[in-house]
Amino acid sequence: MKVQNKTIKSNLLKRLFIKICRIFDFEIIDQGNLRLPIMNKRSPEILSKIGYQSLVLPMGKIKITRKVKSLDIILRTCASVNMLSQSKKRIFKSSKDQYSLRTLVSLINSINNNKKIFENIKLKLTIIDHNSKKEIIKKFDKLLKKQFFKSEIKSLNIDLYKNKIKKINQQGNKVTNNQISNMSNINQSLNLGKNCDDLVYFVEDDYIHNSDAIGEMIFAYERISSQINKELILCPADYPYLYTRLQNSKILLGNKYHWRSVDQSLCTFLTSKKIINKHFKKLISACEFEHFPFEKPFHEIYKKELCISPIPAIAIHYTNINSIYGLSPFINYKKLWNNNKP
Repeated sequence: MKVQNKTIKSNLLKRLFIKICRIFDFEIIDQGNLRLPIMNKRSPEILSKIGYQSLVLPMGKIKITRKVKSLDIILRTCASVNMLSQSKKRIFKSSKDQYSLRTLVSLINSINNNKKIFENIKLKLTIIDHNSKKEIIKKFDKLLKKQFFKSEIKSLNIDLYKNKIKKINQQGNKVTNNQISNMSNINQSLNLGKNCDDLVYFVEDDYIHNSDAIGEMIFAYERISSQINKELILCPADYPYLYTRLQNSKILLGNKYHWRSVDQSLCTFLTSKKIINKHFKKLISACEFEHFPFEKPFHEIYKKELCISPIPAIAIHYTNINSIYGLSPFINYKKLWNNNKP
């Protein structure tokens, strides 16, 4: 009977203590079972709350001061061209439309895996396509029509941009038709992005995302931007070529992943409308003159703005297996490929 009374008293004291903690907005954790009674969650559940707090054990809570209002995903597709500047085959040797479709499927899967966070964040996915077959466009449309978020498929207006491109590149070679298409699509994407409300994710159609990707980028953006009080650029791939040279990096915590500072990337990245408008002239310069490397204007921006990528990758660039600009290390490429079958 005494033991029972002690247990009742102990439980009453616990409940009272939890109520007091709630009043003062404190969090506690039961070390015995890793339960957070105030949030009624257990680690390793997602403990962060979009727009309110970022909580990563054992680092404690960070108040979110930079809330994400909206996310626009702009996917550039060209299912008719296998590789932009190479004749090599991609990993798994499929037709290009398979990579384009799986990129879209992976984005949809990742969005739906993080559906709850879009209760208070506006979401839209726009495809800007050039020369994909009608049957592929129909497949894009069919996939998007089933979703809870807004979507749109636009055709690239190449005539609006191609005459702005210098015909000879930095290496003294003639700019190819494929590159003119690519540069025009980036130009149209940037012009669309600068008029969006908040975050914009520019994606190429050969990046397959894991189920965490979209949620991790939003959580990480809010957390890290709130910590440093600055806007960011996020690249979802962990490019192998970044490991070919010794480079000092800042290591930061996202929601489930480590992120490190990088000074180079390709053309798939997430950033804010503020960054786009601040550096619009520099960004557009990559669409009007083919630099070497192509992304050189972006790299110049990274000297002024923090650019980060996750370890390990949350999106994989499915190009040739020997490319140092492709497959990120320590990823099950086949499993990710199969999980995003159209």
